[in-house]
Amino acid sequence: MDMKRNYYEDIEVFGSIAVTVWSIAFLVFTFTLPLYTPNYYIYLLNIVLVNVILAVGLNILVGYTGQISLGHAGFFAIGAYATALLMTHFPVPFLPALIIAGLIAAFFGFIIGLPALRLEGPYLAIATLGFGLTIMHIIGTWDVFGGRMGIHAPPLVLGIPALGMSVVLNSDIKMYYLILVITVLMVLAARNLMKTRIGRAFVAIRDDDIAAEVMGVNLTRYKTLSFAISAFYAGVAGGLYGFIVGFFDPFSFNLILSIVFLVMVVVGGLGSILGAVMGAVLITYLQYDFLKNMGELPVFGDLLISFSRKWFTVIGLDNFGGLLLGLIMVLIVIFEPLGMFGIWIRIKKYWKTWPF
Repeated sequence: MDMKRNYYEDIEVFGSIAVTVWSIAFLVFTFTLPLYTPNYYIYLLNIVLVNVILAVGLNILVGYTGQISLGHAGFFAIGAYATALLMTHFPVPFLPALIIAGLIAAFFGFIIGLPALRLEGPYLAIATLGFGLTIMHIIGTWDVFGGRMGIHAPPLVLGIPALGMSVVLNSDIKMYYLILVITVLMVLAARNLMKTRIGRAFVAIRDDDIAAEVMGVNLTRYKTLSFAISAFYAGVAGGLYGFIVGFFDPFSFNLILSIVFLVMVVVGGLGSILGAVMGAVLITYLQYDFLKNMGELPVFGDLLISFSRKWFTVIGLDNFGGLLLGLIMVLIVIFEPLGMFGIWIRIKKYWKTWPF
């Protein structure tokens, strides 16, 4: 039996030679992907990576700490607007602006975490829902944020232009490598965070907050910290998202977006970093590719279009997006509570014991 003998074995990045080899192979694959991938899919991959960051952060709150949030679109919006405005109206380079935007979102996450000390379940969901809607309407009202017309993201410049040391990332491929590096670092940070005293406190609160408090876990500190960390991840993801799309308005960060973020975590697997990554990849692909091209399916495409126009509205196949996401979430909860991560565990067990 392979037993861990010290703490450093628990937090090491690569636990075995096999994990090391597969991890290196996966990184090589991701870094060479733009060489043989159409430009549209590079854009889609950028969206996937941003959603991975947000889903991992949301999983820290929902999956590991047992809290719920329907307002993460608000933190996402704070990150997008704060990054763009810091770079536009102040001489702040991109990376510091992105970090500051994440910290601003973390501050609001800390504030929203305070009601979590007394609220649970649907009451906490309503509180976070109110925060998300409030942020959307505040941004849409104040002219400093562009009002309802939205704002354009500034050029993504790395370095310090005033000193002549800068690089402009003006293509999806260039942004892909930057977002990929940030995503890998933040996923590794979240993985190791769960191995620390803070992460174990989060899990203890999720399992039984009363027992955790009796054992010495400070509920006030760790519940608010969980909200702050999750909001920081959402703020960073929002800051990157703004540069991918180039233009955004307050109505881009609505309630449906918060629900989609929660679906990513539930479908991927609560309490699992890998599950959050898998859920973000699947749901983003469904939203931006599969559901957009359902009308092109042989035979079924025309049937779906005619059915949608007859029984729903003239929008067409967009009606099936919410239906399909909801159906996937319900089926996952019923048949596989561990989500895609649970399926992955069963596949690994099968191949480890094959052919017996």
